[in-house]
Amino acid sequence: MELYARVRRAVLVEGRSRRAVAREFGLARKTVSKMLEYSVPPGYQRQKPVKRPKLGPWQGVIDAILEDDKQRPRKQRHTAKRIFERLRAEHGYTGGYTIVKDYVRASKIGGQEMFIPLTHAPGEAQADFGQAQVVIAGVECMAHFMAFDMPHSDDCFVQAFPAETTESFLEAHVRAFEYFGGVPTRILYDFVPGNKIVVMFRRPFCGLGHEQPRHCWRSAF
Repeated sequence: MELYARVRRAVLVEGRSRRAVAREFGLARKTVSKMLEYSVPPGYQRQKPVKRPKLGPWQGVIDAILEDDKQRPRKQRHTAKRIFERLRAEHGYTGGYTIVKDYVRASKIGGQEMFIPLTHAPGEAQADFGQAQVVIAGVECMAHFMAFDMPHSDDCFVQAFPAETTESFLEAHVRAFEYFGGVPTRILYDFVPGNKIVVMFRRPFCGLGHEQPRHCWRSAF
């Protein structure tokens, strides 16, 4: 599980104390110690629900949002980040984002015990299109935005467009790469305009007046 990997990374790689990690993830220090004993989670069947002291009072709110989302189109459902923002703005939540994201993910997979690796190496990204009602020059209209998320660092980039097209798809990549200051090593796409398979490849070239190599991006369908 991603939570398992995050806890081990925080202690063994980042050098943080077990007490601090237990407090951040809402776990008992004894649980953190057990996680550090094994490189992968030992196969056991949980008898009782996981206790989340930091999240407990807001679990009902998250469950209600996720239940309401089942009646909405998939593209209009809440992301974990949006739920986190609503908890802070509307319900006085003061905890961290990671525990909210982990709870949302666990809820969406039915709370089953799964040992599928969900960790993301530095430099990997996820991308998806979404929709939102916006007001431009006093007129309410539908905006289509493309969001890039870097799971390892929780950094993100969002740009809105009038429509979901191949042109906006490619422009969003250029703007995202400029924002991140580099190119992700791998991007996981949840949606591509026209339901096409897209392969992004990089060709280095040197333009006149440029001292450093630049890169252009093309799409192959």
